[in-house]
Amino acid sequence: MQLFYVPEYNGESLVTLDKEESAHIVRVLRLKENEEISLTDGRGNFFFAKIIDANPNRCAVEIYKIIEEYGKKDFYIHLAIAPTKNINRIEWLLEKATELGIDEITPLLCEHSERKDVKNERLEKILVSAMKQSLKAYKPVLNPMTKIEDLIRNSKEEQKFICYCEGERKFIKDVCEKHKSYLVLIGPEGDFSPKEIALCKEHNFSLITLGSQRLRTETAALYAISNLHFVNQ
Repeated sequence: MQLFYVPEYNGESLVTLDKEESAHIVRVLRLKENEEISLTDGRGNFFFAKIIDANPNRCAVEIYKIIEEYGKKDFYIHLAIAPTKNINRIEWLLEKATELGIDEITPLLCEHSERKDVKNERLEKILVSAMKQSLKAYKPVLNPMTKIEDLIRNSKEEQKFICYCEGERKFIKDVCEKHKSYLVLIGPEGDFSPKEIALCKEHNFSLITLGSQRLRTETAALYAISNLHFVNQ
């Protein structure tokens, strides 16, 4: 099954796809009028549609069935992570995190951050591609890069975790409660600063270990996400 993206869906049964999706349908897949395709708006709607105009620039389809809240989970994962100097590693992470199932992502600006900015336009394309590839109807929310102090002070999630390398910590699976909203902080390769850890403690973050092994930033993030999914199974 191929899944296509219609982010501007407004409730109409007749939808025109953008040039990129239209070209893929008509020129790459060589689909014709009356053939069926599946679509999503990235906000939980999964559509079944029939092609009515196989135009490679503006392919028009008619939606005949909608499944709302397709694949919706009863928990919410917000990953806040300091991007690595090699942005390819973060791009890989976003692809895999989307496939696993994540709801929100915030690039973090920390005291020890090696990367001070990210190109969200590029990251958005990766999220869309991963959503389509894994046949999901929810595209993760991608926030702009945020100072860690601002995120900590403004976080509203029911359970909040900071993963770091030293001190007395617990395993995330041992403190995670089911069916909650979660915020997970993953720091830069130089780890969080003592000031950042102290601020998390002040705001009721659980101090988390991911085991005795030393994990790279993107591996630590996937490990934490997998644990949250395991607890909620």
